[in-house]
Amino acid sequence: FFFFFKSLLGHGMIPPINDLPGVDTSSFVKGEKLTRCKLASLYRLADLFGWAHLPNAYITVRVSKEHDHILIIPRGLSFSEASASNLVKVNILGDVVDQGSTTLSIDSTGFSPHVAIYSTRPDVRCVIHIHTPATAAVSSMKCGILPISQEALILGDVAYYNYQGSLDEQEERIQLQKVLGPSCKVLVLRNHGVVALGETLEEAFHYIFNVQLACETQVHALAGAGGIDNLLLLDLQKFKPSTHAVAATGGGGVNMASQQKWKVGEQEFEALMRMLDNLGYRTGYAYRQPLVREKPRHKSDVEIPATVTAFSFEDDTVSLSPLKFLAQRQQREKTRWLNSPNTYLKVNVPEESWNGETSPRTKITWMKADDSSKTSGGTPIKIEDPNQFVPLNTNPSEVLEKRNKVK
Repeated sequence: FFFFFKSLLGHGMIPPINDLPGVDTSSFVKGEKLTRCKLASLYRLADLFGWAHLPNAYITVRVSKEHDHILIIPRGLSFSEASASNLVKVNILGDVVDQGSTTLSIDSTGFSPHVAIYSTRPDVRCVIHIHTPATAAVSSMKCGILPISQEALILGDVAYYNYQGSLDEQEERIQLQKVLGPSCKVLVLRNHGVVALGETLEEAFHYIFNVQLACETQVHALAGAGGIDNLLLLDLQKFKPSTHAVAATGGGGVNMASQQKWKVGEQEFEALMRMLDNLGYRTGYAYRQPLVREKPRHKSDVEIPATVTAFSFEDDTVSLSPLKFLAQRQQREKTRWLNSPNTYLKVNVPEESWNGETSPRTKITWMKADDSSKTSGGTPIKIEDPNQFVPLNTNPSEVLEKRNKVK
């Protein structure tokens, strides 16, 4: 698997998670784009972690509480093919609201436990159901999840339900509601794996990740010890304040008053999103915390020259439109022209034809006021700069060469 995965990276064959650009998203509700990217990213993580199980193991997210719309991957796609656009949006009854980019339908049997949980617990927004070898093995044990590891203690209260393959009957849903209670986040389906619940997608991933590790630890411990009697069981109530209660505060239990607050599982999930982006998955995840820290500036009071922070009028900082700037420039040129100490006359001089004769046509030229007696009339203009009539941004050497030719 590692070499195949490495070859995919080398040849750029990884399909992007965020493939929404170019897709019609007019029917999406607020925040649905980011939710789709998160859910598709979670499917990819489940595939990389080896949790993928094609039949009847799914991850769903409630995208809209107002309409009870739920996102799920269609049946027929592997977890490695999940993307933001191919997720199917259905209502609480299983009716398709948005087909997505595929023509595949959803798995009604695998979706039924999710519907029952969403109907029972309105606070739950994400449901993750897996039955890996470790979780399936522990779900078949009468002892359930034993408190023998830190991950098992982090889970808190665990509910157990004798799943019979369907939750269509009302009596079964009522029984599930009694088992779950108002705050349980981990549900063991007897002989059918485990289910993690969360008020956010990150919280559900936090619990499913820890329950997977707890089940793996328990399976290896039982295999090595030879039975439950040889295992050292921890007091769940004694260690609950230092494990589950601390982990439930978010940020891995290290939230500081002066730092950014993290919800349960957010910090770890963001790190995994960086991993996927670095591998080329293009998750489309909106990061809360930038990875690169700004370098401290110990001499910030002198590193900026005083000329940069000089006094200026408030109007000078306002950007002008191009037309207004051009009008002000023309006005400045006109003022400089009229205030020039030199005086020139604009006169009409007869043109000379090619054979040396005087042409009836005239051309406009400028002459000094001293030479105005040679002309019949004109407009006096003061000249301050000898190169006043030279176009702006002209090479001085070219101006000198042109002037010598005219002389």
